[in-house]
Amino acid sequence: MVIGDRLRELREAKMLSPGEIEKRTGLLRCYISRVEHNHTVPVVSTLEKLARALEVPMYQLFHTGEASSDVRRSKLDDHDNHDNWGMTGRDREYVFKLQKVLSKMTPEDQKLLLHMAQKVAKRK
Repeated sequence: MVIGDRLRELREAKMLSPGEIEKRTGLLRCYISRVEHNHTVPVVSTLEKLARALEVPMYQLFHTGEASSDVRRSKLDDHDNHDNWGMTGRDREYVFKLQKVLSKMTPEDQKLLLHMAQKVAKRK
């Protein structure tokens, strides 16, 4: 399977334009076109942005069927800590929104936000 073909297929299935993907990812529309036409192979971090923009798990960029039970099962289930905050319901929606917003920030802004959050957490 060629990754560009799969990305275009998913984008069209979700009825999204390249411009909408550009807004969601921060990637240039011409770059998205180059990827979809198989002129460029994106790095993993770019694939993560595209998966988030398409609102699909990353494995769906490579696989058209259902995920195996190993992929679907949460990594947290393998640990003694069963704190699954952020995995279901409203918490999951919040984490997804936070992930989308953070992906659009520059690394410097992300560091600044983390630093501020750490300062606020120490006050309590």
